[in-house]
Parts: sequence; C-alpha cells; structure tokens
Amino acid sequence: MKHISFAGREVPAIIVGCMRLNAADSAGQRRLISAAVERGLNFFDHADIYGRGECETAFGNAAVDLKIPRKKLFIQTKCGIVPGKMYDFSEKHIIESVEGSLKRLRTDYVDSLLLHRPDVLFEPEEVAAAFDKLERAGKVRAFGVSNMAPCQIDLLKTAVRQPIAANQLQFSAAHAGMISCNVELNMTTPGAVARDGYVLEYCRLHDIAVQAWSPFRYGFFEGVFLDDAKYQKLNDVLAEIGANYGVSKAAVAAAWILRHPAKTQVITGTANPAHLLDIAAGGDIRLSREEWYKIYTAAGYMLP
Repeated sequence: MKHISFAGREVPAIIVGCMRLNAADSAGQRRLISAAVERGLNFFDHADIYGRGECETAFGNAAVDLKIPRKKLFIQTKCGIVPGKMYDFSEKHIIESVEGSLKRLRTDYVDSLLLHRPDVLFEPEEVAAAFDKLERAGKVRAFGVSNMAPCQIDLLKTAVRQPIAANQLQFSAAHAGMISCNVELNMTTPGAVARDGYVLEYCRLHDIAVQAWSPFRYGFFEGVFLDDAKYQKLNDVLAEIGANYGVSKAAVAAAWILRHPAKTQVITGTANPAHLLDIAAGGDIRLSREEWYKIYTAAGYMLP
C-alpha cells in the first residue's frame, strides 16, 4: 500500500471517506471501519456537515465499540459550510465546529482539520486565531484546506503560521482539468483553460497533499464514469489494464491518480467494505507512463 508523509506522519494514500457512513446500519459501520483498519487504511475523512453530523457520530460510536486505540487512527474533519446558507471561516464558527466534531467523534483531538470550501469573506487573522487556539489546546494537530486556489492559500498564509498540509480537490481520470491545462498550454482548446490557478503544481511546490475527492465521477456530481456508456473507451482501457494487474477498473482509476508525482491521496466514498478493499488495491500498483497516458487519452483528453 502506497503511503505518503503527512504532517510528520506516514499515512496511507487511500483515505476512507465517511460521507456516506450513515447509509449503513451500526453493524455495517463497524464492518467497514474494521475492514479498513485490518487492511491498513487508518486515515478517515469526515466533515461536520456529512449526514448533518450523523456520520461523525456513527464513526465515533463504532470506533469505541470496536475498541480501536486512538493512536492507530488518523482522523480528519472539515468545517466552514453552513448548508444552504453560507460559508463561515470566522474564529467563532471554526472553534464551535471543532468542538462539535470532537464530541460526535468521541475523541479529544483530530489529527487534521480542513477548511471546507472557501469563505470569500474570510479574514486570515480570524482563521489564524482559531488555529492557534485549537493547536494550543491540543484539539487539532495539523491544518489544511479544501477546494482552495493558490492565491487563496497564499492569502490565508499571510496570518496563519501552521503549514497547510492538504488541499482536497475534485480529481479523476474524467475530471482532469488540472492536468489538461498543462498538456494543452498555449493552445486555444477548451482543455487549455486553467480554471484552478495551476493548483496542482502549487501544491507540489509547497509540499501540500492533494486529496482527490469524487475519484470516479465526471462533472460536478453528474455521474460515475465506471460502467457509463458515455465513457466506453475509458472503461475498456481500465478493464484491459486491470486484467493485467488482476485488479478492478476502480482500482486502476485510483492508481491513475496516485501515479501522479504530486503528493496524492484518493478519498473513497463507499460504505461497502468489499468495494473499499477493491479500490484499495489501486494503492498496491504503480502504472507505467504509457498506461497512465493511455487512460488519460481514453477519457477524452488530447495530446497535442
């Protein structure tokens, strides 16, 4: 299993996303967490809004029931979204959100806290004050962001003194504008448009982990490309390469993300233990350069 260095700790490149944890019953939740930990997948990603807090509660109860030592788990959560109303990076909201997450997760601290989608009204000094208080109290050990452009991170860093450990970004073989803007640089093609401010290169330059969310989707929650007729060529190539390695198409799609030389991680989004382990196999293989580009072009991207 591929690992990366994250905030001074070695962690799996496959992250167990807990957004749908409340879709399973309590027994299913325990099975998922147990299967993950047994496979060495001890990095769990949460957010205060997932299931309106139910997912964090389910995880906290399951981890306690399973008697998993806290030090064996890497727990990450996110805050900053007030569903249907606004984004809020105020000092008060960040601290209150973390306090709520800790209570639901039944833990004294989280290993990582990410700011969830940019609050365009944020004041760097307020965020810094919240981070400092949480760090001094031992309630958060590392900090990061989600869906942030390079200039937004730079603005945040004018006051925040802690390293930015991660940036969660939508990234998949069928959602690869962060790649195409470089491949098609200086062209007038649609893929040449840098919609993300060259964030992938920025994260590489600043040792920020890129945590890929929706690794099997295209568009903004438009659909899953696996077994979708609109992506027949991509599915054929994933199946062909998967057969060579003895893994599924999902595993190959995950391996495609992990093959990029940025510090990449893949966030799964399943509550099914079998599917989780199936995806995790992608962390055990390293695609060749030829295989990587074959998947890229099969997804509909061009090589000038």
